[in-house]
Amino acid sequence: MTRYIIQRLIYMLITMFLIATFTFFLMKFLPGTPLTAADKLSEEQQAVVLEKYGLNDPVPVQYFDYMVNLVQGDLGISFQFDNREVTTILMERVGPSIQLGIQAMIIGTILGMLLGLISAIYHNGFLDYGSVFVAVIGKSIPSFVFAGILQYFIGVKLGWFPVALWEGWQYTVLPTVALAIFPIAVAARFMRTEMLEVMGSDYITTARAKGVNKFGVVFKHGVRNALIPLITVLGPLAVSLMTGTLVIENIFAVPGIGEQFVKAVNTNDFPIIMGTTLLLAFLFIFIILVIDLLYGVIDPRIRLAEGE
Repeated sequence: MTRYIIQRLIYMLITMFLIATFTFFLMKFLPGTPLTAADKLSEEQQAVVLEKYGLNDPVPVQYFDYMVNLVQGDLGISFQFDNREVTTILMERVGPSIQLGIQAMIIGTILGMLLGLISAIYHNGFLDYGSVFVAVIGKSIPSFVFAGILQYFIGVKLGWFPVALWEGWQYTVLPTVALAIFPIAVAARFMRTEMLEVMGSDYITTARAKGVNKFGVVFKHGVRNALIPLITVLGPLAVSLMTGTLVIENIFAVPGIGEQFVKAVNTNDFPIIMGTTLLLAFLFIFIILVIDLLYGVIDPRIRLAEGE
C-alpha cells in the first residue's frame, strides 16, 4: 500500500506539472492583456507596468520564471486585486467555498443514501415513487432556482434565515441547502440502482436462505457493496461543490472562489487564473486518490497486489 501511495503521489506531481504547463500557454491565447481595460493609463505607463510584471519578456522566459516560482510555492502577484499575492487571495476566498461544499456534500450524501435505500427496500411502492420523484426534481431543476425559492419562502416570508451575505453560521444554511439538492438526487439515484442490483444477487439470496433478517441483509451485505459505485461518482461532485458554485455564490453574496475566478478571467488576471486552476486540479486529483484508497476500506476483497 505504501508503494502504491508513493507511486500515485509521483503521478500527481507529473499531472500538476502538465496542467500548469498547458494552462500557462493557454493563457497566452487570451485576447488582450491585463491592461486592456486600463484606458486611464498612457502607452508609456502601460509599458512600464508590463515590464514590471515581465509580460514583455519572451513567452519561454515567462514560462521558465513562472515554473521556478511555482516550485518555490510562489503563485505570483495579482494584476487586479491590489497587487496582492495570489496565495493570500486564494486562502481568503477558498474557505467559504470549501465550507459550503463540505456541508452540502455531507447533507446531500446522507439524505440521498437514505432516499435510495428506502426506494430500493420498498421497490415499486409509494415510498419508491416518492423517492424517485425527489431525485428527478433534484436533477432537473437548477440549484439557483431552489436558491431563489429558499430565499423567498424561508428567508423573506418566514424570516428563519438570512437571504444573503456571510457573517455567521446562519448565513450558510440556505446556500448549503440549495447546493445539497443535486447531491441528494445523484446519491439517491445511484444508491437505488445499485441496491436493486445487489439485492438480486445470489449471495443475498443465500443470506436470506440462511435466515439473516432483513436489516442484516440490507446493511451488512447490501449497502457495503452498493457504496463503491456511489463513492466513485461522488468524488468529482465533491470537488465541484467544495470549490464553490458561481451562481449560488452570487445569489447569496458568498465571497467564494468562483466569483473571484470569473472576475480574473474578465480582466486577464493570469496569476489568479493559473492559481485557481492549479488549486482545483489538486483538489480533484487528491480526492480521486482518497476514493481509490477507500475502495479497500469499504470492500476488503479489493486489494492491490504487490507491484500493481
